[in-house]
Amino acid sequence: QAADSKREQFRRYLEKSGVLDTLTKVLVALYEEPEKPNSALDFLKHHLGASAPENPEVEALRLEVAEMKEKYEAVLEENKNLKTKVKVY
Repeated sequence: QAADSKREQFRRYLEKSGVLDTLTKVLVALYEEPEKPNSALDFLKHHLGASAPENPEVEALRLEVAEMKEKYEAVLEENKNLKTKVKVY
């Protein structure tokens, strides 16, 4: 009986923390895959890892990419303006 009580407490803990809901969603996604992946474990790792907290290095790289995109757009605009000025009429 004590083991059943501990199991029930653990189940409630998993339910309260959202683990059961998340696992259920990932398993349903795997079930609904038209072509099953070779490794179900890799599928689970990939889909569970997608909701993991961001690595600080990844966030820094995202910011860097955003900055580079802005600079790229500015250079394109500058290039366009310069081409307009250089045109011979």
